[in-house]
Amino acid sequence: MSALDTILVVDDDEINRKVAGLFLQRMGWKTDQASSAFEALEQLQQHEYHCVLLDISMPGMSGIELCHHLRGNPRWHDLRLIAYTAHAMSDEQEAILQAGFDAIVTKPLTRDSLVAALASPAG
Repeated sequence: MSALDTILVVDDDEINRKVAGLFLQRMGWKTDQASSAFEALEQLQQHEYHCVLLDISMPGMSGIELCHHLRGNPRWHDLRLIAYTAHAMSDEQEAILQAGFDAIVTKPLTRDSLVAALASPAG
């Protein structure tokens, strides 16, 4: 797999992973999926990705905790991270961006919101 054409979708909800994966595949991306932050870390150790679509609210390790971990590691410091969340309030979104995410997509996911997040400048 190439870092240029694969996106890792991380969400503890299988339906959300499938919907996001389907949108991305229809846009021409390859996708891998992880059901937890821990599984995402395992996949990130083995593969390189264009970016990670990362759910914020997951059991065990949240998306924000994983973001902090990735930003603190030189290997993943510049990896594009897109938050995937039901938290639509502006103060919550600001906190998510301050945590180190490059963009935010709110649930329910739409193709247009995903296109906009992928097109937005990093950082």
